[in-house]
Amino acid sequence: MSARVTRTAMAVVLALTVAGCGAGADRASGGAVDGRVTGTVTVFAAASLTESFTRIGADFEAANPGSTVTLNFAGSSALANQVNQGAPADVFASAAPATMATVTEAGNADGAPSVFARNQLVIAVPRGNPGRVTGLADLGRPGVKVALCARQVPCGAAARTALDAAGVALTPVTLEQDVKGALAKVRLGEVDAALVYRTDALAASADVTGVEFPESARAVNDYPIVALRDAPNPAGARALVAYVRSAPAQAVLAEAGFQAP
Repeated sequence: MSARVTRTAMAVVLALTVAGCGAGADRASGGAVDGRVTGTVTVFAAASLTESFTRIGADFEAANPGSTVTLNFAGSSALANQVNQGAPADVFASAAPATMATVTEAGNADGAPSVFARNQLVIAVPRGNPGRVTGLADLGRPGVKVALCARQVPCGAAARTALDAAGVALTPVTLEQDVKGALAKVRLGEVDAALVYRTDALAASADVTGVEFPESARAVNDYPIVALRDAPNPAGARALVAYVRSAPAQAVLAEAGFQAP
């Protein structure tokens, strides 16, 4: 069984509706049988984890027959708000400690978060690099169209840190709510460049090229994960968090371009 993936807030609305109609009883029936997890494990994860967590979720299901991993991907800040507003979820994986802190400070984490990966920015440009972008300074040239993540999103905060470190001032033509949105603008040819995570550029390498730049070392993001206090499947939540930190899952993350914590 492959992991189920949702990408919009509508998925959360549907989940809340279903929970109210009795699906919560099915979810609550999850647990551990003979050391294996059963039932649904719902994971809210940063958009930059889409490819790697989809694979990790499928691997977790294979290792735990009777389990189903449901994945909701979006910007970390949006997901944190959904968790704090009571959306039914078992696990939260954020692209930055600051965003995770909004969940832990609200008392919605079950224990302390643990960092399971790190990520670094690159400049994503369309194949062929028509804007001739070779570094951050080029993003400030007149006529160069740039997409960034919104400042409240971890990839946006990291981008601002890198730009400030390089002394580059620019006005983006669009501010996106997650890194996949910024990357899509490059893939569609709507912008000359976007600041995205190295992992996202690698995942889209058929359409974009990732341009490395030294200032990205000043804006490396730690990715924390935690089981949630009101998890409908507490055993599943703890097991999924442990699995993400296991050698098989870490190998998937490394293949995707993530750095070890």
